[in-house]
Amino acid sequence: MEKNRAEWGSRMGFILAAIGSAIGLGNIWRFPYVVVSNGGGAFLIPYIVALLTAGIPILILEFALGHKIRKSAPGILGTIGKKWGFLGWFQSAIAFFISSYYVVIIAWAASYTIYALNQSWGVDTKDFLFKHYLEISESPMHLNGINYKVLLPLFVMWGVNYVVLRKGVKNGIEKANKIFMPLLICLLLVIVVRGVTLPGAVDGLNYFFTPDFSALANPKAWLAAYTQIFFTLSIAFGIMLTYSSYLPKESDIVNNAFLTGFGNCSFSLITGIGVFAILGHMAMVQGVAVKDVSAAGVGFAFVVFPQAINALSGAKGIIGILFFLCLIFAGISSSVSIIETVVASLQDRFNLERKKAINYCVGGAFLFSLIIATRAGLYILDIADYFLNNYAIAISGLLEIVLICWIKNPKEIIEHVNPISEFRIGRVWEFCVKYLTPCILSVILVLNVLNSLKENYEGYSTEAILIYGIGVLVIATGGAFVLHKKSNYEK
Repeated sequence: MEKNRAEWGSRMGFILAAIGSAIGLGNIWRFPYVVVSNGGGAFLIPYIVALLTAGIPILILEFALGHKIRKSAPGILGTIGKKWGFLGWFQSAIAFFISSYYVVIIAWAASYTIYALNQSWGVDTKDFLFKHYLEISESPMHLNGINYKVLLPLFVMWGVNYVVLRKGVKNGIEKANKIFMPLLICLLLVIVVRGVTLPGAVDGLNYFFTPDFSALANPKAWLAAYTQIFFTLSIAFGIMLTYSSYLPKESDIVNNAFLTGFGNCSFSLITGIGVFAILGHMAMVQGVAVKDVSAAGVGFAFVVFPQAINALSGAKGIIGILFFLCLIFAGISSSVSIIETVVASLQDRFNLERKKAINYCVGGAFLFSLIIATRAGLYILDIADYFLNNYAIAISGLLEIVLICWIKNPKEIIEHVNPISEFRIGRVWEFCVKYLTPCILSVILVLNVLNSLKENYEGYSTEAILIYGIGVLVIATGGAFVLHKKSNYEK
């Protein structure tokens, strides 16, 4: 066990930080769309099944590993088997690249918080986003210089992350989440209450919740549920390993995992209610079906929702500001956790002072984020995000489970967890992490590869895919290999 390792000040502090990491931008703009695309209310069945059979079991696994070994991801996996330290560095490299573009999206939300004051985006919100704000270039290969409308809020958002990280685990990350999480929930509840009281809200909620049980016969809905769980819980790229390494000796691992998993998923569900209530009102005002105004991703947050705000009869500025503040708080709570993964890895493996590790990490990630701040940034972000989430994290998760549950003995995890947890784990947990989850991850990975072989993602050029997609994976792998070779994995 490492000496003088930072610890959370309280169990609540850890839970809020873990939930804050899990709750991110995807909860707000991805989850609602995934639900309506896969059976509406019926999708909640495979979603809960995926949470119970994959999400929470893997959280237990990672919480237990971090709590037991008390090191960063490379140290934890390198302690289990020296050559597996490479996997820990690969997870850290994934986190580094994700942080580089994640903070850019938070910067966009910061800009839109100001625009929401008087709806500066105008009537044509799509044109405003792509032409006036992002000034998007003709292709990913045409950077066309830095967009200074993005650069200023980007600098500010990196500054916020830097300040939180510099104050440490207890006085920085924990205190920040004790502020951000309650604020985020309060802001969301205001949006939900306003949304469900709007004319047409019922149509939006019916669209969101009406079950199509025939969709459950389609494997696509089940794979979508497991993909969403892996996507949203911050598992398989070092975050939960790092956060749990700061847990005090007597910590209830199983309860913590359930609280984190259900807390994250409850937030997603409440978000969906607020989002589709407002979209229902927007559809009524425009005289179209709710499905015609729903979307996912960046288009939802920065095109569709501004249109929905325009359609409100009153309090437009307030609702707009609250929505984009939600994006900022959810984004920062996640970005801090992503960056902390890399900081802890550098700090642990090379005995760096925390200040120096933060400077290296934040400075390097900021420089990479400048590429996303160019006029081709949206394209680059889209490609890099697709390959990191659909390939790197899936491979990382699969290898981590194979290491712990096949090369090592998962009963060691059970023996560590049960004496300190109120609820015991056993054969069901072992079956989920040893057999079920690897099978699901393998299927998802194979399907992603087959889809990529059929056609380039979103029709991007092969050159762009090779540079911004496969290139990022190659750099992450190469960087992980170099850092692995320079690391010492003492028992």
